[in-house]
Amino acid sequence: MVTWTALTGLAGLASLALAGQGGALAPLEWGAGPLTVDALPRVVYVAHRGGAREVPENSMSGLMAAYERGTAQVLDFDTRMLRDGHMVVMHDETLNRTTYLGGPVRGLNLRDWAGVRLRPKAAIPGSWRSERPPTVAEVLDRFGGRVVLMLEAKDPESLRTLAGLIRARGLTRSVFVNSNRPEVAWRAHRMGLVAQLWRSAEQMRDDRPERWAPFVDVLDVDYKARDADLARAAHSGIPRVWAHTVVTPGQRDRALALGCNGIITDAPGRLSRHPLKAVKGGTAMQGGKSGKGFRAVRGRARP
Repeated sequence: MVTWTALTGLAGLASLALAGQGGALAPLEWGAGPLTVDALPRVVYVAHRGGAREVPENSMSGLMAAYERGTAQVLDFDTRMLRDGHMVVMHDETLNRTTYLGGPVRGLNLRDWAGVRLRPKAAIPGSWRSERPPTVAEVLDRFGGRVVLMLEAKDPESLRTLAGLIRARGLTRSVFVNSNRPEVAWRAHRMGLVAQLWRSAEQMRDDRPERWAPFVDVLDVDYKARDADLARAAHSGIPRVWAHTVVTPGQRDRALALGCNGIITDAPGRLSRHPLKAVKGGTAMQGGKSGKGFRAVRGRARP
């Protein structure tokens, strides 16, 4: 059982480990310099919103739990802009679904944000206390350089602000910046960020993803898409094609068999308990020989 008290303790230990380094986060496991996307293995697991079926979504305690459990190499979270321009971690336009308050996120300033409290879902396993949703700066400061991050720019006009937060921490090669809009992905690429583009199954019917290969680093595709559409995305020339939002081993195995090389999941712990089948092209997956589930290893990608 993971509790907020235990996670606070883990965060405190991490802060102590960084003492004496001028207050800047430095990698704990990865050696000199920040961890970058180039260190990711050939097949990647992403904890979507921290793993929203296993932890409170877009919460600091949930992201911390996902990091400590080690079942994903990438932590995903959503971003919204407040009235005063500060960036916070939240999926919806309103507070209604995930907090004890209501109304639009854009109606708040940073001082108001201090009074917001998340409402953990009863269905999530474990014991979770209510907490304030983090700011984007807090997540970048906590995890930047320790694990690859993926953030979605829910407000396209926030891209320049997000770029500033990422650049200021030296994380331009450590953070995927996601959007559903090709023009936003193009702008992110032009800003020197790692650009990600997600598409729904309906959009994928008419997409020509090869057109985005010059500026998209990750194509984030809907696992519910037709086989032909998934295969076309996988062979588009875009180097990383990751399927969302997967929750069962069968969904995962189908996406990988069709050529995807990453899985974005609400249930990384669940998938880790089920061995991966052989992937098209003969890629050997961790856990396949031993019969144990996949577990991300914090170390450089193997050749």
